[in-house]
Amino acid sequence: MNKIDMKNIGLTERFILEANQYKGFYIGRISSQSKHLYKVLTEKGEIKANISGKLHHSVIELSEYPAVGDFVMVDRVDNSDGNGIIHHVLTRKSVFARKVAGSTNDTQVVAANIDTVFICMSLNNDFNLRRLERYLSIAWDSGATPVIVLTKSDLCQEVEVRLNEISSIAFGIDVLVTTSISDDGYQPLKSYLFSGRTIALIGSSGVGKSSLINRLLGQTILETKEIRNDDKGRHTTTRRELIMLPNLGVVIDTPGMRELGIISADLTKSFADITELASNCRFNDCTHQSEPNCAVQKAIKDGILSAERLESYRKLGRETKYDGLNSKMIEKEKINEMFSGMGGMKNARKFLKEQNRKKRR
Repeated sequence: MNKIDMKNIGLTERFILEANQYKGFYIGRISSQSKHLYKVLTEKGEIKANISGKLHHSVIELSEYPAVGDFVMVDRVDNSDGNGIIHHVLTRKSVFARKVAGSTNDTQVVAANIDTVFICMSLNNDFNLRRLERYLSIAWDSGATPVIVLTKSDLCQEVEVRLNEISSIAFGIDVLVTTSISDDGYQPLKSYLFSGRTIALIGSSGVGKSSLINRLLGQTILETKEIRNDDKGRHTTTRRELIMLPNLGVVIDTPGMRELGIISADLTKSFADITELASNCRFNDCTHQSEPNCAVQKAIKDGILSAERLESYRKLGRETKYDGLNSKMIEKEKINEMFSGMGGMKNARKFLKEQNRKKRR
């Protein structure tokens, strides 16, 4: 096996200090997972490993299992005597997570211990500002720094128009324009790569994440199946994978995500414009609907803020607020919200009873 520079793949003193608590084990980093089998990078090379029975039984939530990017404690650094055993997951410094599709509570860790999130979006038919707002909200909440990477610029005739649209919703965020058809089309990404840095590429299927990684590596190690200009076709990445770049840290490739359910989000950063406007509203608890002297509504009338962006802000806020509640609890919260100015649930019940009486007449 080839030795691995653990510092190049993100090992810091913080993780080393925590690892010292677990005598007799070795530190490694999860590079991929296939069902219950993990690949772990150690100082002696990559090994295969399973989680210990004790770790399995101590897990309460899905997100507590090892994920790609996690630093873990294993019982060996080679597979000469069989698969290794993962005994502990070290404390994550950042985590990009989403709600599992079709589930109310389960959380899926997309990537752990990342420094920068490349939010990849193609400049053809994949372009969607509302989806970008969703990605940015989760990225800011993850603890990593988001960077917007626009791909397939060769398929767009209105790049400047798209950049102006993005500038209206992304504040203080770097925006990179790339293309995979020219040798220098990926150069803007290189300034973010250096030893010890972990970058995760997030985005929809077929936006060109694997193509960019192949360019950075200088060789094709990730299979791709490009989408056409009409966005038909699909990307072939099917699982998350951590890939080492010689002396330039690591990148994590992720499958395209059709759904990005929110577990938690930092709306104060992703919607900094609305947060700032709201500070000038007459009422501290202004809902930005029909209250007098609402600075947010005034901004919409003046053409400074779009009504679509405010609605996106409300939608993401509702998703975050209702997370973890069952259907009855959510319904109660919604009714309370509807009747917040009328005594909440108590008056809501009176209203609903009155409506039922009218229906029976």
